[in-house]
Amino acid sequence: MLVQLNIRNFALIDALQISFGDGLNILTGETGAGKSIVVGAIGLLLGDRASTLSIRSGADTAEVEALFELEQGSSVQEMLVAAGLDVDSELVIRRVISHTGKNRVYLNGTLSTLNLLNRIGESLMNICSQREHSILLNSDCHLDLLDAFGGLDPLRHEYGRMFRSCKDLQLRISKRTEAKKRRSEQEELARYQLAEIRQAGIASGEDDRLSAQRQALLSVQKLLSISGHAYGLLYDREDSVLSTLKDVMACVREIQRIDPSLKISEPDLEAVYYSLEEAASALRNYAQGLSPDPKSLAGIEERLEVLSRLKRKYGGSLEGVLTRQDELEKSLADLFSLEEDLEKENATLRELELRMDEKARELSSARRSTAEVLSNAVVEELQSLHMEGAVFEVVFHEAGGDFRSSFDERGIDRVEFYLTANIGEEPKPLSRIASGGELSRIVLAMKKVLAQVGSVGVIVFDEVDSGIGGETADLVGSKLRDVARNHQVLCITHLPQIACYGDRHYRVVKTEEDSRAITRIEVLSEEKRSEEIARMLGGRELTETTIRHAREMLERVSGR
Repeated sequence: MLVQLNIRNFALIDALQISFGDGLNILTGETGAGKSIVVGAIGLLLGDRASTLSIRSGADTAEVEALFELEQGSSVQEMLVAAGLDVDSELVIRRVISHTGKNRVYLNGTLSTLNLLNRIGESLMNICSQREHSILLNSDCHLDLLDAFGGLDPLRHEYGRMFRSCKDLQLRISKRTEAKKRRSEQEELARYQLAEIRQAGIASGEDDRLSAQRQALLSVQKLLSISGHAYGLLYDREDSVLSTLKDVMACVREIQRIDPSLKISEPDLEAVYYSLEEAASALRNYAQGLSPDPKSLAGIEERLEVLSRLKRKYGGSLEGVLTRQDELEKSLADLFSLEEDLEKENATLRELELRMDEKARELSSARRSTAEVLSNAVVEELQSLHMEGAVFEVVFHEAGGDFRSSFDERGIDRVEFYLTANIGEEPKPLSRIASGGELSRIVLAMKKVLAQVGSVGVIVFDEVDSGIGGETADLVGSKLRDVARNHQVLCITHLPQIACYGDRHYRVVKTEEDSRAITRIEVLSEEKRSEEIARMLGGRELTETTIRHAREMLERVSGR
């Protein structure tokens, strides 16, 4: 419930405090007095966008503040707790609008966000104004109204989660399918390249080893000459090193036989001799293995050409070619894995779509049952508002094409409200046949019907009495009082037949102080209330007749 509203420096209001009670709160006043300003201020508390143009001339900021009483365990309390805010049985909302553009939202004194205020506002209050007429005429909104009346939001949300899951999975499958298509287009090339690399049977460092062998084969004559000369010096010539060393060893033995004081080790000389002999043998064997081999040289050069071609195509080096081989193998393995994942996800999607189909049909069936109840309830209300011939229907439009192609986040149904106000006429789309007065009564009838199931605590009716008067206006006032039994109602009206049904009556007036227009609101006593209703009946000049008539209206309503 809205307990108090404080407004400062907003439009024509410099400072204003209004305390509201439960039941039906009536606000009246001359056209242009500022009633719409109060509604605009309330709209800010629900998250409406603010404009610096609404700041009173000469002020730096405008402020709107409201105190609400909350029911224990209400959805508003749950949202506040989820946002990490302190919660008790009261909520203070404050909006500050600044010329600097730094507008602020405070919830129980804590700086908050406009997004959170929007969500909280939807559960706190509902403003029913001339804009509500356009909502009612918009067939896109009719399904939401039907679901709200039937309490189908939990079922709709459950279906919505399935729908979004299907859409997410379909998008993922689409991306994977596109990726598979791109990879499939490259698969043939990848398999060819991988086969080419594998067929070459590359070994790491092979090119370096083959280059060394090629260089050796190209130098075989030089190597034969050098190794042969070295072998001759060591062993094969008459004055070879080994022959000379053998003579040296014989001389040493002869000297030591005559004079043992020569300290040369014969075993050391023999070790040198045998070591050189082994070197000579190695040179001989090396030379024997160096016979010119043009066939081997051709084979090595052919192999080096294969390796060089692969290096040019796949990375510039043999290690790069081997790296490319690993990449190709991984890419082909990923493609296989992608196909497996796609099969699994498609199976999951088929299962999810079956469950979504079932939930969509369940929701549609519940809507059709609800539509019949809503139609009867609205017709009953309309007939009590002097629309005796009214027929109200919720028409379900069949979607063309495949059943599943008609799915969206709200289900498979496309509904529209149809109405006829006259006996014998076929119902037609509401947007094409309803007059202003009929729309006002339809809005009220819908609000009364929906109020029985709604959770919003406060409903604001902003001049929804357009196009009606007389006995119909009296019936509208009675209906507003009925709505006020379940909700706190704030009603702005120009009709005395409606105003007399209020539990409290406020008058909005515009005065002039210091050459500036100022809007004030006063709570009317019973006497002042009679005078205000008399003014609404007869204009500016109050007469005994209009005052007496006003009192009779109040007494008649209070006696009901």
